[in-house]
Amino acid sequence: MKILLYMIIGLVAGTMAGILGIGGGLIIIPALTYMFGFTQHQAQGTTLAILVPPIGLLAAWRYYQSGHVNLTVVTFICIGFLFGGLWGANLAQNLSDLHLKRLFGMFLLLVSLNMILSK
Repeated sequence: MKILLYMIIGLVAGTMAGILGIGGGLIIIPALTYMFGFTQHQAQGTTLAILVPPIGLLAAWRYYQSGHVNLTVVTFICIGFLFGGLWGANLAQNLSDLHLKRLFGMFLLLVSLNMILSK
């Protein structure tokens, strides 16, 4: 049963990523922590591990076919993400689970407010 639920979470996250361009972590991290009892560290580590295979390849290909992918920007963001992800993961290991969860929540709140109040 859990395997089916994990697959449904992936389907929802993938659909939302394709529609809204959001990272799957916005869906997967809360689902893993609240539905499956993962710690914040476990949820974030699991979500980052999902990025290892080219998981968004088909969705990105569809956007590329429509002319909506800038490969130069992709290249440089990937380079930054490679090193930034390592740096961020190192920083996260020094935070308590509660502090990490609150930091994630504040980030979501700020992004939400920015989107809601934008013109």
